[in-house]
Amino acid sequence: MRLPPMPDRVTVVEVGPRDGLQNEGAPISTADKVRFVDLLSDAGLPVIEAAAFVSPKWVPQMADADEVVRGIARRTGVRYSALVPNTKGLGRALDAGVDEVAVFAAASETFSRRNVNQTIEESLASHAGVCRDARAAGVRVRGYISTCFGCPYEGPVPPSRVAEVAARLLDLGVFEVAVSDTIGIAHPRQVPEVLEAVVERVPAARVALHFHDTRGTALANVLAGLIVGVAVFDASAGGLGGCPFAPGAAGNLATEDLVYMLDGLGIETGVDLGAVAEASRFIESRLGRPLPSRYLQALGAAPQGTADLQVRCGERTSR
Repeated sequence: MRLPPMPDRVTVVEVGPRDGLQNEGAPISTADKVRFVDLLSDAGLPVIEAAAFVSPKWVPQMADADEVVRGIARRTGVRYSALVPNTKGLGRALDAGVDEVAVFAAASETFSRRNVNQTIEESLASHAGVCRDARAAGVRVRGYISTCFGCPYEGPVPPSRVAEVAARLLDLGVFEVAVSDTIGIAHPRQVPEVLEAVVERVPAARVALHFHDTRGTALANVLAGLIVGVAVFDASAGGLGGCPFAPGAAGNLATEDLVYMLDGLGIETGVDLGAVAEASRFIESRLGRPLPSRYLQALGAAPQGTADLQVRCGERTSR
């Protein structure tokens, strides 16, 4: 049986250094963060979200964002991004030399208030200033939309509301909209339902998907997105991360798990799976606890001398 047609190539957006680390309680040194980003660059990841220029009061792990972005070894062909909540954060990000920035909106009013202390409308008004100033500086803006598949406070979120926020972000000038499953509640049947509403308002080529693996459905949701035609997916090395404002949220989709599946499907990414695992092992050693990536766990459990078999199993095959 043949699988339905899917994209020949996928862009993996690595969010580990930002979304992955932002909720870690134990301090991680600036040097280790820089090394983490550099290892991810060496793995061939085309986009790396390196930091967040947010208030250290609310996200202390990101207090050294300026030093991290200035300290990384820029690799040709890699775009280095950062999250910015407002024009003040944008100014810091531009001074540090980011290639592009990202803003966050939400599809749930309650989550928006809990996350950024603003209504959806107020947050979009703030993002308008960011988009204006970023455009003047020649820097592109990506737009995240939280709680697209469900909200921890309101429950189900209508796909039409997700589509409305996506269209508003596009009107502000974002180049891409990341439809996000903030608390890992999405399942494969939901994915095409939400995307169908979104692509009526936003071109499919400008849509990305951001899944968390709270309920173990992230890869199944990626497959559903691929079948619909989405070709940009966020992931976090080792499965790091989770949203501090979303009770019960677990880690992001692990980059290794995503790349392993895409390799097996014959979909090009340009990402070296073994090198991503090396980056994850590095940050795992600094955190002092195992990371949730299934691929990483399997790699550690492999008998001596057979670890490379798992990499070969993930090599590209023709569809």
